Amino acid sequence: MNVLMTLEMAAECHPERVAVTCGERAIRYGEMLDAARRSGATIRASGCRYVGFLDVNSIAAPVALYAAACAGLPYVPMNYRLTKPEIQALLARIAPAWLIADPALLEGVDIPAGFTVVDRETFLRDSLDASVQVDAPVPAEPDAVAVQLFTSGTTGAPKAAVLRHENLMSYILGTVEFGAARPEDATLVAVPPYHIAGISAILSSTYACRRMVQLPNFDGKTWLDTCQQEKVTNAFVVPTMLARVIEYVDGAGVDAALPGLRALAYGGGKMPAPVIERAMQLWPKVDFTNAYGLTETSSTIALLDPEGHREGFFSVDPEVRKRLHSVGRPIDTVEIEIRDGDGKALPAGEVGDVFVRGGQVSGEYLGIGSLLDADGWFPTRDRGYVDKYGFLYLDGRADDVIVRGGENISPGEIEDVLRQHPAIADVAVVSVPDTEWGETVGAAVVINGDAKVSETELRDWVRARLRSSRVPAVISFRQQLPYNEMGKILRRVLRDELSIST
Repeated sequence: MNVLMTLEMAAECHPERVAVTCGERAIRYGEMLDAARRSGATIRASGCRYVGFLDVNSIAAPVALYAAACAGLPYVPMNYRLTKPEIQALLARIAPAWLIADPALLEGVDIPAGFTVVDRETFLRDSLDASVQVDAPVPAEPDAVAVQLFTSGTTGAPKAAVLRHENLMSYILGTVEFGAARPEDATLVAVPPYHIAGISAILSSTYACRRMVQLPNFDGKTWLDTCQQEKVTNAFVVPTMLARVIEYVDGAGVDAALPGLRALAYGGGKMPAPVIERAMQLWPKVDFTNAYGLTETSSTIALLDPEGHREGFFSVDPEVRKRLHSVGRPIDTVEIEIRDGDGKALPAGEVGDVFVRGGQVSGEYLGIGSLLDADGWFPTRDRGYVDKYGFLYLDGRADDVIVRGGENISPGEIEDVLRQHPAIADVAVVSVPDTEWGETVGAAVVINGDAKVSETELRDWVRARLRSSRVPAVISFRQQLPYNEMGKILRRVLRDELSIST
């Protein structure tokens, strides 16, 4: 199946229903299909090989995604927060391309040969020009590339993850009921368009026939105000976004009531316990969902559902309460397996490498090929374990493992212990060089408000709960930790900084 099917079905059943709003502007599902077809025909005739998008959230983002599908070309949204040289390097990798871009983002960038560049307003004007005849496109084959996403590059040069139509449709058909949204439903799209969560938000909302409210730029106040003004019923945030919203609410003392909000999903990084617990206090009637997924898996592969959140939040049983810090159970259409270093499946409770298998799993990179093994399993590069009840707990990235004198140490277990200390608001554990052991444990910590704690106290705290090899040799007190815009800790930055300090 082709991702264009989601829009075609929505436009056929609800042509007059509003599909997308952004500020004062709106477009209906019937109009969006016509717009995608017009632009798709123009793009296809240009002879380009890709459809690039370098801009913030707007009505243009979903139109561009579907226009690419109509043109039978890969859609490539790019990180507008990158430096000029980084943007130029990515553009060179998709030439020749049709590029929808904010002109300000291209200032000082040499556009490669073969590019057709249009700004957002020109793209939308031409797409919505009703005087231009609309022709039905020839759908791309299911195994054709639908979306190409550049990875964040936090551990090296960005890789180009390839998602085919069949991968994305496997995810949509397995997780979304067609037309399930009510006429008044609205989802707030605050994650950037270059992230897999932004792509899945468009596809899933369209298939559900739900109105999308595009938020161009995020901050806590704007997010809260938009939810209230647009009567948002559904939203997705990354942990840092939710933290910023709560900081704004608690700091400004504003009315945080969101009577329309029914469901709030989050993912993209580890959610600090105080943040999700405070959110559940602020909005007790909201259904919270923790969605764990990767670009290479076409979004979500495991969910901690609302029931799991409430069980964990209200339970006094430590075994049940800790579920609030899991990523839940695998969705019905995928399998998850934990393996040791030799590729052997591990039993419940044992930490190892997380592997996933299912129709939505691409596991493919441009120029590298597929990383799926002979049986279709993809190595996520995450570490974790599954408990006896089937809940998946993540324990950091495989690359983050600290090798101290030949012993593998997971940063996650040390971070979990340090987070239990009442003085700690946030923490990240990384490896630092050591002349005796090769590597040892370094910790960067953020203190909770006006709390006071010494390095000695923190070391004693860890020593009392874990083996002595887990005690941080280096502790750095910070005002904040370095996160990228999607809420992932920049461990490479911390490793470099802590290594200098030793």
